[in-house]
Amino acid sequence: MTYRRLYARNLHMVQSLRFHLRILGTRGIPARHGGFETFAEQLAVFLVEKGWSVTVYCQEDNRGKIHEDNWCGIRLVYVPVAIPGPAGTIAFDWQSTLHAMRESGLVLTLGYNTAVFGIFYRLKGIANLINMDGIEWRRKKWGWLAKTWFWMNHWAGCWVSNHLIADNPEIKLHLATTVTDEKITMIPYGSKLVESGDPSVLQRYGLRPRGYATIIARPEPENSILEMVLAWSRKPRGMKLLVLGQYNIANAYQRMVLEAASEEVVFPGAIYDQARLEAIRFHAAFYMHGHQVGGTNPSLVEAMGAGNAILAHDNNYNRWVAGAGALYFRDEKECAELIERLAFDESLVNTLGMSSRDRHSSLFQLDNILAQYEECLAKWACPLEDLTVAGHSVKRYSPIDK
Repeated sequence: MTYRRLYARNLHMVQSLRFHLRILGTRGIPARHGGFETFAEQLAVFLVEKGWSVTVYCQEDNRGKIHEDNWCGIRLVYVPVAIPGPAGTIAFDWQSTLHAMRESGLVLTLGYNTAVFGIFYRLKGIANLINMDGIEWRRKKWGWLAKTWFWMNHWAGCWVSNHLIADNPEIKLHLATTVTDEKITMIPYGSKLVESGDPSVLQRYGLRPRGYATIIARPEPENSILEMVLAWSRKPRGMKLLVLGQYNIANAYQRMVLEAASEEVVFPGAIYDQARLEAIRFHAAFYMHGHQVGGTNPSLVEAMGAGNAILAHDNNYNRWVAGAGALYFRDEKECAELIERLAFDESLVNTLGMSSRDRHSSLFQLDNILAQYEECLAKWACPLEDLTVAGHSVKRYSPIDK
């Protein structure tokens, strides 16, 4: 009997087993940075409630020794790194890998930016699944050296991992040019439906319900922030555009975005409080999504879960996520024309908003997505008789034969 059939027939038994999962590749939880951190938090909480033992590695920007804590039943391993920027991320991933190799249990790596380190899991007989995220070397912000590094690690991730997870059918097609289709599972991101929001949250930003649109994205060129802000700022419309994220005038691209903005564009900074974010999403008229590179973006899924009409950059990734019930732009001019339609056609906004919610319900419900992850992970995990921590003896295991 295959493990998939065993899982389907005896789900209650599988969930009662004690599995240990280590999650690497994020800055840690509780989420304070981006989509991967939010997903790691959601998955860890979900699996702990199902009886799994979960460890999440967290980057700490200082000097010191690796130390541990517990949050919501999740073991947090803090790895101090004093090196700033991308080099610090590589150092963090390396130290996390060394630490994780000392223990038993399955590894889930979110992102492939240091996938070459996965060769050590192979040598130790530790199963490692990688969420391959987007196509990092195509991002405009990277120079040739960084792009070469990302391309090499993408290749390494495909070959040294035990299994790959793609968050979008287009990403799966891309991966299938390197490895067999059987080595890839497609699971998108998910989110909860947002069915209400405290309208008083809007007051601090000078907003009124349905009187604004939102952009929630990192301020990077491939996310089309500049094009969308320029399109919005072409003329006054009596609506505001709320652009979330950290903007620093010392950064050339971010300075261009700030200088291009009209008085109707608001920059409140980054917001991580979930209740405030849900209120902002729920009361928005529509959501603008400019991501050009990558797969299924969590911010787009979350906007759909809040019933937002969607105006997105026209590419296969976004078209699969938002479907036919959204509007798409290819450049600043088209973006401005579609903003005009949405700003003055309430019926269109309502129709697109209902389409967003319907598609979210059918494809991106959070509990369904997390259950798909559990099923995929359970095929590679073995129950632990002895859960070990750093500094103690470890009972090793071999992944279940497929």
